[in-house]
Amino acid sequence: MYAIEVSHISKSYGRVKALQDVSLSVEKGEVFGLIGPDGAGKTSLFRILCTLLLPDTGTASVDGFDVVHQMKEIRRRVGYMPGRFSLYQDLTVRENLEFFATLFGTTVEEGYDSIKAIYSQIERFHDRKAGALSGGMKQKLALSCALVHQPSVLFLDEPTTGVDPVSRKEFWEMLSTLKERGITILASTPYLDEVRQCERVAFLREGQLMGIDKPDIILDRFSAIFNPPPIVHSAATWSQQTEQNVIEVEHLVKAFGDFHAVDDISFSVKKGEIFGFLGANGAGKTTAMHMLTGLNQPTSGTGRVCGYDIRTEYEQIKRHIGYMSQKFSLYEDLTVAENIRLFAGIYGMKEEEIKTKTDTLLKQLQFEEHKDDLVGSLPLGWKQKLAFSVSIFHEPGVVFLDEPTGGVDPATRRQFWELIYEAAARGITVFVTTHYMDEAEYCDRISIMVDGKISAMGTPEELKRTLNQPDMDHVFTYLARQATRSSD
Repeated sequence: MYAIEVSHISKSYGRVKALQDVSLSVEKGEVFGLIGPDGAGKTSLFRILCTLLLPDTGTASVDGFDVVHQMKEIRRRVGYMPGRFSLYQDLTVRENLEFFATLFGTTVEEGYDSIKAIYSQIERFHDRKAGALSGGMKQKLALSCALVHQPSVLFLDEPTTGVDPVSRKEFWEMLSTLKERGITILASTPYLDEVRQCERVAFLREGQLMGIDKPDIILDRFSAIFNPPPIVHSAATWSQQTEQNVIEVEHLVKAFGDFHAVDDISFSVKKGEIFGFLGANGAGKTTAMHMLTGLNQPTSGTGRVCGYDIRTEYEQIKRHIGYMSQKFSLYEDLTVAENIRLFAGIYGMKEEEIKTKTDTLLKQLQFEEHKDDLVGSLPLGWKQKLAFSVSIFHEPGVVFLDEPTGGVDPATRRQFWELIYEAAARGITVFVTTHYMDEAEYCDRISIMVDGKISAMGTPEELKRTLNQPDMDHVFTYLARQATRSSD
């Protein structure tokens, strides 16, 4: 008997066909991957298997129980980590764990042995609110909550998106110990190194099952999507032609009580440079970016962005920069044209200029026929292009990109980086954070933060050569594992 059986499952939302006649099976104790771009149908399939959603047609079973007629039996036997929500941010670590144990009719004490190896790593922070934990610690807590009732099948929907490479490696090491206990694992992930850790993978695209096989076979068969050719970055960049600095930081510090989130950092970024700002969760990247974008003021030190003082002229900074993040960049219930007009107005552009530039942008993006479409109805790749274009619509001196490609397949990420290169070629400085180390290779220069300080800075080639590492993934791991303070 299979742990998971899916037979001719289909699911539609109005005219959108989320799943189309999907069939697959997962062996007991297998680590099985579900891969594909955003909107492929992965989350819909997870929700059907976890009895949170009913299929339109077809059947599915988990541990031999039918997902429609035997929901209660399945819910007692599965653990589920959804991609967007699995913890209550305002509850403490202990309160979250107790809540999930209660949901499944058990106690933390009864299930402690099944989570001890993972939970013991964060147990000393039991009275800390989940919202105050780093990404890596949230992972460990969420996994503990999913395992506290000792499930036989574990569903993980992109559990490591937005988490640094070292924490991701630790997470998959934890999963290998669960496999040894005979737990069946179905996981989705956009990271190729994680895909390769699965025994088999199923590739979904636009709701259709494109293939099931060993990871390397699927990645090779669909190499145009998962392994597109690298981008050739022109050497004739603005940053090599000018000495003009758009960002200048000297001895910047941000303290919260005795804790120095940012601890005396100094650097500069030139006009038109693509500057990668890397670091593990909790290293201080986000706090530094908040100061540079005018959202927070420093405890000490100085900084200038587009010529404006980050301490006293932060309102002027906000008008001269662009910003795009993974978590929020567009209003999904507004149309394409309404989003453009809204953000252009926020950046202080005049009505006539907005109208002229909107027509030009829609033509460039080939969106003329979609200007009245709701953004929520667009494919992810289109949303990304639009979000980035909106963030630089007012021709800012610098655009800040905070993990803009999280959870996106390699081919779509490549298209996004082509847009970044086009912006840099026009003289717009790009300040980008990412947890994809192949994207780090695309940057002109990189800084890597460890324990609130800049541990290394240089071009990707310089860092690999200086630290004697084969690629940026090894560079990052080598430096991040030298951290001494907790990543909380």
